[in-house]
Amino acid sequence: MTQGLEGVVAASTRLSHVDGEAGQLILAGYAVEDLAPHATFEEVAYLFLHGRLPEPAQLVAFMRDLASRRVLPPVALEVLREAAAAKTAVIDALRMATALLSLGRKEDPLEDSMTAIASFPTIVGCYWRLLNGEKPVEIRSDLSEAAHYLHQLFDAVPTPERARALETYLNTICDHGLNASTFAARVIISTRSDVISAITGAVGALKGPLHGGAPGPALDMVFEIGTPERAEAFIRAKLDRGERIMGFGHRVYRVRDPRADVLAHAAERFFSSDGDKRLYALARSVETTALRLLREHKPDRRLDTNVEFYTALLLHGIGLPTQLFTPTFAVGRVLGWSAHCLEQLAEGKLIRPQSVYVGPKGLRYDRAPAGVASSESGTSRR
Repeated sequence: MTQGLEGVVAASTRLSHVDGEAGQLILAGYAVEDLAPHATFEEVAYLFLHGRLPEPAQLVAFMRDLASRRVLPPVALEVLREAAAAKTAVIDALRMATALLSLGRKEDPLEDSMTAIASFPTIVGCYWRLLNGEKPVEIRSDLSEAAHYLHQLFDAVPTPERARALETYLNTICDHGLNASTFAARVIISTRSDVISAITGAVGALKGPLHGGAPGPALDMVFEIGTPERAEAFIRAKLDRGERIMGFGHRVYRVRDPRADVLAHAAERFFSSDGDKRLYALARSVETTALRLLREHKPDRRLDTNVEFYTALLLHGIGLPTQLFTPTFAVGRVLGWSAHCLEQLAEGKLIRPQSVYVGPKGLRYDRAPAGVASSESGTSRR
């Protein structure tokens, strides 16, 4: 019996391949380190939705189409205002607004996918401003998806370096095998439900801390250490107490997470031209010390840097608070969810695994229904 379906093949996909033993991630045929740092998010989106990179004219049309879908339905804005008044968490507000994207629309899988991909930056950016007592920003159609998201958050057109850093992140995390939220989306769409319903369910799965990850705590540790000189004593003390070092080790990868390498290089490029260079130097020092001490304390386990460590550093560097780390992940991962929905619809098979019953057997129900007289002795059982 396999608990949690671990190791069970539930679908075939052309979208991503995760090789945990080799430390390899392939995105629609391309190694993540080849695609993510160089392609635009729109190119990756076209690749995932259509199975090939676009020609220049196709890319222009695709970008124009995406940009035209950024405006939210009025009712979604009202829900976001009510959610902000109640101080609802960002990921919950995203789930609520996502469900409204189909309002007044005829169901069409590809159209719904495009709308969800285009709308997520607007939802998160708009809600963040409302939550902080600020007015939503007017939507511009002349910005890339990454630049649009930062513009929605901060009411300023980002520098090319800042937009490229975010774009690399979104490309890197857009898909990663049959993870919990992607599986949730595929299960929902396999019932022949609609794409918006499936993506709403995926957001609900992402909310859970066992899936949403912990890039925030990885950054908190760096801040708490403060200076490179304190790293060894701090990390050694945590290991002696049996505590986990956040940002290191991965359930799937037995070697270094390839996404960590991509984001490490993205952080290096970004911090060399923008951001707090001292923070970058501190993070690299903490990483070096942590890897050395982990190998010393746990020589039988391979605990390398994972995607959370450099996610935290990069997103913080471009100005995002930790409350936006998981919603920003959703802004990238909605592409993978959408593509998996289209793939599952094409396959046409209902996902219906079995369970193993472990409860009691042979019990007998011998109570008469309440208020019904017993046939024994002409009396009622009370």
